[in-house]
Amino acid sequence: MDLGLKGRAAAVAAASRGLGRATAQALAAEGCSVALCGRDEARVREAAEEVARATGARTLSVKADVGVAADCHAFVTRAAEAFGRLDVLVTNTGGPRPGAFEAVGDEGWEEAYRVTLANVVHLVRAAIPHMRARRWGRIVNIASLSARQPIQGLALSNALRPAIVGLAETLANELGKDGILVNTVCPGYTRTERLDEVAEARARAAGVTPAQVIEALGLSAPLGRVAEPEELAAVVAFLCSERASYVTGTTIAVDGGATRRVL
Repeated sequence: MDLGLKGRAAAVAAASRGLGRATAQALAAEGCSVALCGRDEARVREAAEEVARATGARTLSVKADVGVAADCHAFVTRAAEAFGRLDVLVTNTGGPRPGAFEAVGDEGWEEAYRVTLANVVHLVRAAIPHMRARRWGRIVNIASLSARQPIQGLALSNALRPAIVGLAETLANELGKDGILVNTVCPGYTRTERLDEVAEARARAAGVTPAQVIEALGLSAPLGRVAEPEELAAVVAFLCSERASYVTGTTIAVDGGATRRVL
């Protein structure tokens, strides 16, 4: 299927590794020019070069911390200037720190707001004028299963990830008239470096191996395995495409059926 993305320009936040990196490559493979940002300048540059080699697409690497408002705006501006347009924005960030409610102080809440929710506000605010000028745009937020059902021990994520969904549905309503579609995807347990880190921590605490932890996480989903980053990226690429022209204000779980919901 031709997704109709050839000649489009995309900005993918936090794309030096993991889900952001896979999403950048999926969009580039469809013919997008793609800007990637990350806090580690060498790592994000390497990711952009690898995506360019693998797909032949034009890429741009930008050192930016999405927890900093000025960096969010600078990233979007540089992408639009480099490509002469900006059609697609994928917001993405690492999850906030784990912890039960009483274990998180005021500073933890402030930091979590900045890196989990405020970055979406800043990135979208910077992108809207470029999309509105062409009356075409796609905004996809990568959130978490905690946006759909609370996860034990993740008070910050449980509170702030659903706010991303509320913001996305608000934006879908407000920006539809401008041809800008806004959706959210909620990945389940996915084979990334972040999952490896979580598995190692849980393995140490439980006296088992990281492989056993990952296997158990996979078995919590009806499909009986964790996802590969490319599986999430494929859904994001579709939502960014011409083929998704009547899909907006939706939240899609890419979790192998792990979320138990009727709607």
